[in-house]
Amino acid sequence: MAQRRTHYEVLGIPRTASITEIKTAYRKAARLTHPDHGGNAEAFGEVTLAYETLIDRASRDRYDRSYGTESSYLRGKAPASSAHTSSRPTNASMRFDSQAPRSSATDATVFVPTLLESPDTPLDRAKSIQQIHGAPRKRGIFGAQARLAREARTVQLLSRQLLSTLPSTRLINGLHAPGGGAYIDHAILGGYRLAIVHSMLLPKGVYRWDGASLFRDGKHIDPPRISPVVHQMQGLFPELNVTGWTVIHSPDGNLHEPVIDYARGGEPNPNSTSNVVNPGNLVRELKMFLGTGPTPNVVDRSILARLLGGMY
Repeated sequence: MAQRRTHYEVLGIPRTASITEIKTAYRKAARLTHPDHGGNAEAFGEVTLAYETLIDRASRDRYDRSYGTESSYLRGKAPASSAHTSSRPTNASMRFDSQAPRSSATDATVFVPTLLESPDTPLDRAKSIQQIHGAPRKRGIFGAQARLAREARTVQLLSRQLLSTLPSTRLINGLHAPGGGAYIDHAILGGYRLAIVHSMLLPKGVYRWDGASLFRDGKHIDPPRISPVVHQMQGLFPELNVTGWTVIHSPDGNLHEPVIDYARGGEPNPNSTSNVVNPGNLVRELKMFLGTGPTPNVVDRSILARLLGGMY
């Protein structure tokens, strides 16, 4: 039997590694092993467990004292006394085996850690099973009512058209953008994929999007600058596949208005950090993006808890 690698070997760092070195190594290893990027789910689980164990001082000390052979870690279970550890990837009852049949977005929701694990779970049962968290909130003075109405329309759209068909998806409204000074209107978590959504309200008509600029009748319209936020969130959550979307609502609520004509290279793309779509296209694209990941029926309670911590 091959000898199991230590957490330090999994991340490729020395035992003297600093917190910064651990974080850097984790981001690199997570990108290489993430199932969305062609990696192996089991290897990704080992990387995540290694990070969660070593990033917490107390659990790292316990692990070091066991010389990396403590039985609870070999089973993929961290000691219950550490609130920062999770049995998500390698717990035998929850393992995402690369040889197992691919999960479906309509399969029964799998909570990681399970709802029965207590008391040191990252999020309570009630919040874990709740699909919508937060609501549009007033910020600033100018245009506040229009923005609140627009965001409320987006929440209603996503609730009726998306969450009802993807029961394991979680919608979080009203987040602080990393770095301060900006906000994220909506974040939608499905498995290990995250969609950042902002919105606009524009007159009906035909618009053109080239991937960087939005035009109507030759006039340039500035959409929200969502790419920087997507990059920041990707850095904070390397275990996720993060993408960005701006939905344009029409005054009459028609899901297929306004019409958006895409220049070559500007078409909706789940690998893009900035997509512009009408409501109908947003629902269709997000169903594909969030519903076709390796484990779309998983609610990772550790990740959800971190996202909820960013609500304002």
